[in-house]
Amino acid sequence: MAERELPWAAGREQREFLVRALRGRDAIRERLQPQREHAAYALAQLEPGLFERTRWFTAEGLSGQGLVTHSRGGLGDATFVTGDPDAIRAILSIEPGPARSYLTCRPEHVDVVRRVYHLSNSQPMLRMTATPATFEPHEVVPATRLLGIDIRRINQLYGSDGNPTYYEAGHIDAGVYRGVVISGRLVAVAGTHAVSPRERVAVVGNVFTHPRQRGQGYATAATSAATQALLETCDTVVLTVDPKNAPAVAAYRRLGYRDTGEMIEATATRRDSAALLALPRKLRALLRGRQRGGALVSVRL
Repeated sequence: MAERELPWAAGREQREFLVRALRGRDAIRERLQPQREHAAYALAQLEPGLFERTRWFTAEGLSGQGLVTHSRGGLGDATFVTGDPDAIRAILSIEPGPARSYLTCRPEHVDVVRRVYHLSNSQPMLRMTATPATFEPHEVVPATRLLGIDIRRINQLYGSDGNPTYYEAGHIDAGVYRGVVISGRLVAVAGTHAVSPRERVAVVGNVFTHPRQRGQGYATAATSAATQALLETCDTVVLTVDPKNAPAVAAYRRLGYRDTGEMIEATATRRDSAALLALPRKLRALLRGRQRGGALVSVRL
């Protein structure tokens, strides 16, 4: 089926990508393993109970391959992209994902994803990784295990800077959380965004210290305890940090976390035009690619 070329697009170079849905864990894992540190969150979504709430798409063309993950979780939707930017553009043109999600990508993907999403709170982040070989525990003070029954004081701590949070007990029990208690009060906490013993990866996050207790090493102690617990079942533990936050970066390096690249994190709101155009584009691409087992998408450069 030939596509009619629009007058203003005549003469412009274009690339074609075969876009397919991925449904098998093994096929997805094979694509993610070579970039394990960058793709840790996506790998964790292969865990039973999480995998059923994900959608995976790949695109292949002469310029390279790309992969997009749309996942649904208790704390909201997330979108992860990796690979050739034009391949990512091909996928997102027909599978733009939820109306609002938390986006993780590399700097080279920003221009492409902006075609589909309005990005807010966009933040360059440093990805850091700890392994059993690099980890160095740091216990300024003892840290204790936190469970779902601690949810009230956890939310109180997270809300102590004036921004209330609404974590649920299940979020805590499903992850790994450690806290520092001083004089009977929880003053610092470190937890996880994702944990997968099956894939042996974990993403540390939700690190927070009460505003009046900062600068005393409490967050470092909580992060150390959480990391040590995670490394009992995981070979790779990652986190992201604002590279301008020099004290935090230095603290994580003392724990044995090593720099493994720059990432972009942002709140992504799908453009209305992307949602309206996705279905007709997809139907046309499926017709064009029906002999090849996928959707054949043209990307104009």
